[in-house]
Amino acid sequence: MNKAAEENFNELHKLVTTEFLKRVKSGEATTQDLKAACDWLKTNDITGVAFEGTPLDKLASVIPKVDPELVQHRLYGKNINRAVSNKR
Repeated sequence: MNKAAEENFNELHKLVTTEFLKRVKSGEATTQDLKAACDWLKTNDITGVAFEGTPLDKLASVIPKVDPELVQHRLYGKNINRAVSNKR
């Protein structure tokens, strides 16, 4: 990539990131904006660790926990792991 193209990419990257930050901080962000911002973070390999008391920790604490065995039981009426072991 030549220097001019790299500088243009970096400028665009900064502008997009700044726009997402502006919308989220102002409270103007729509659901689509938040989804796009999450996709932007994922695309750029940005991750976070939910340390105790951080906003990510608070978000994680309100997301319901999923019990995979309960989901399997409700979907299939039985424990899939047992059904697979019985076939062996």
